[in-house]
Amino acid sequence: MEQRYQDLKLGERAAILSIAVYIFLSILKLIIGYIAGSEALKADGLNNTTDIVASVAVLIGLKLSQKPADEDHPYGHWKAETVSSLIASLIMMVVGVQVLYGAASSVFSGNHESPDMIAAWTGFISAFIMILVYQYNKNLAKKIKSHAVMAAAKDNLSDAWVSMGTAIGIIGSQLGIPWLDPVTAFVVGLLICKTGWDIFQESSHYLTDGFDIQDLEEYKQTILNINGVLEVKDIKGRTYGNSNVVDVVIAVPNNLNITQAHEISSKVEETLIKEHNVYDVHVHVEPVGDDKFILNGLK
Repeated sequence: MEQRYQDLKLGERAAILSIAVYIFLSILKLIIGYIAGSEALKADGLNNTTDIVASVAVLIGLKLSQKPADEDHPYGHWKAETVSSLIASLIMMVVGVQVLYGAASSVFSGNHESPDMIAAWTGFISAFIMILVYQYNKNLAKKIKSHAVMAAAKDNLSDAWVSMGTAIGIIGSQLGIPWLDPVTAFVVGLLICKTGWDIFQESSHYLTDGFDIQDLEEYKQTILNINGVLEVKDIKGRTYGNSNVVDVVIAVPNNLNITQAHEISSKVEETLIKEHNVYDVHVHVEPVGDDKFILNGLK
């Protein structure tokens, strides 16, 4: 339990880092975008302002997740982390639609001017910074198994590609294609919406008790290798923040007494927690007859 709280504290660092970087980049891009006359860079700057709000939502979610269980939250507040990711995705999609509208209006206005090259350099530098932030957050997310931090990392990578595309669009407009800048802004809007939608799907999947089938299969194989388990009759999983809860029904020989059956049940719990970092395991035991089964070590 203590390790989970320590992991959430580490997750807060990722959110704080993202907030600091996004504040700096959004101010930089909006100022340069207006000075250089780049619709694409301004759209990218607006994208980063939504990232600030989204990262703040993730930070709040990580903090709320650390609250202990209480009377009306007997399982704790772990899912607050996933809720924060869901909120962040909705914010991103709303701003993405706004960017699409602004870019489309600019495309059809017929008044296009090539922005200054300083806007392109701003895009390239921003992309490089976001790749560094992405690598840090991705590695941390894998280490602490945090869906919220991984969502933030995916957003970081998306922002890096957006900034890269922005810079390329600006360079294209310098080569005699001025309408390429607002078109790039439109593509930026689409990427914002896609990233928001991807995070929304993943967050809603976990909030509705969706679970990775491959993980369940690995758990099942681990249980079947435990001495005394004849069959895994049913297995289900749920996600709570950065950990999983497993419900499993196992079959054991019907000639065992209560103590022996309990020992097998406890072994299943201990093995899943140790080998797969499962937070909690609920085991139901059902007796079945099997004359061919040889139970080693149990009397």
